[in-house]
Amino acid sequence: MDINSTLLGQMIAFAVFVWFCMKYVWPPLLGIIEERQTKIADGLAAADKGSRALEEAEAEKAAMLDDARGQARDIIDQANNRANAIVDDARAEATVEKERIVAAAHAEVEQDVHRAREELRGQVGELAVAGAEKIIQREIDASVHSDLLDKLAAEI
Repeated sequence: MDINSTLLGQMIAFAVFVWFCMKYVWPPLLGIIEERQTKIADGLAAADKGSRALEEAEAEKAAMLDDARGQARDIIDQANNRANAIVDDARAEATVEKERIVAAAHAEVEQDVHRAREELRGQVGELAVAGAEKIIQREIDASVHSDLLDKLAAEI
């Protein structure tokens, strides 16, 4: 191959083309490439930051759920304790009411027994008078001998 003027002209044109590209075309292309790399790096950093934020949000959500469950357990425990306290109070009140009713019943029975004894004493006194009347074959005046009959009834 011969080096002639055509080849020499092509080499000069190519050198001018390379110089022109290096001077005017290459710097804007490098700027665009660097800008694109920066955007990609920023996007990747934002994605990493977002995934970290998502992980933190998940952890915070789990912590909040645990707290809510703990509070729910506490509320349920408090409600159960309150229910038990109400049942115990009602049981205590029922016991007091039962004792009051039993005491009232005992008092009423005592009154009935006392009343029955008094009636029985009166009847015994009348029977005693009737028996004494039959024994002595004459009538005894109950109003005259009321002191004697009251003493007899008290002894019985």
